[in-house]
Amino acid sequence: MSLRQMEYFLTVVEEASFTRAAEALHVTQSALSHQIKALERAVGGQLLERLPRGARLTPMGRAFRPHAELAVRSATQAGRAARAAAGAEGGELHVAALHSIAVGALPDVFARWYATHPRVLLHLHEYATAGALEDAVERGVADLAVGPVPAGRDGTVVPVGEEEIVLVVPFDDRLAGRTTVTLPELADHAWIRCAMEPVVHGERFLDWACASAGFRPVTAVWTEHTSTAVRMAAAGVGVCAAPSHIVHAAVGEDCVVLTPDPPWRRPLAVHARLPLTGAAAAFTDLLRTVWPPPRPTAPLPVRSPTPGAPRGEGARAGASRVRPAGG
Repeated sequence: MSLRQMEYFLTVVEEASFTRAAEALHVTQSALSHQIKALERAVGGQLLERLPRGARLTPMGRAFRPHAELAVRSATQAGRAARAAAGAEGGELHVAALHSIAVGALPDVFARWYATHPRVLLHLHEYATAGALEDAVERGVADLAVGPVPAGRDGTVVPVGEEEIVLVVPFDDRLAGRTTVTLPELADHAWIRCAMEPVVHGERFLDWACASAGFRPVTAVWTEHTSTAVRMAAAGVGVCAAPSHIVHAAVGEDCVVLTPDPPWRRPLAVHARLPLTGAAAAFTDLLRTVWPPPRPTAPLPVRSPTPGAPRGEGARAGASRVRPAGG
């Protein structure tokens, strides 16, 4: 079987039609059919069911599809890596990231990158959860991913820094004059929760953390994005927990930012299926200069079955007045 045959197969699947796939590939329908039949002979069975008005996967085709996608993406990555290997002077780089990191931290990084590597085109792929991000790396969607340190994954993992989780409350909150706060002091507050909240020991982080502090959080609003949760907290709906970089980059109203005591932090890393070379290596080096290095404290657990609880060196002065950032 050949890479071209797998590309033809995936195009038929995407278009659900031999006719539309042939048009998209700029080949004749007979040439397309010939290549698909040759692929089916190579794998030993029918991959596509021909219908009067289209085509659909057979059970064998459904099993074959993810492997074909990975092979085609890996070939594309190999080409990008080869073109960008000579000092990251050309080609393109596909970067995957959690949405909160993409919104809060990467705009500045991308701006710095473009200023020094204008010939390298960046493609950003955003994901809601660490699990989805890791799956994207396994499927070869991007050249590298930026997020929490993956647990038990093969490939390349390069620590790049850490992110701190802070608490956002409006200026009229009774805790607004504080710089730090312990979690039990928030037991009577309503919370804005986010679908992107990480999982700890099989449950959402805030449920786990509040249970450890002796109470169950009362949820006022569920949101899809962390940036929305921050805006809700600033408007007075409740309190939310969010990475510090997205609070300063995405909030649209004045608010108070409190540091939990003990602090909540989690290490961040670049991870990839292949060794980092060329543009990927240069981009990772840039990230390591932008993010502060991890401090000597136990990290915030973010994925089951990571043991332990959030720990810290003691509270740091963490309150700040956040002005509207726009956008």
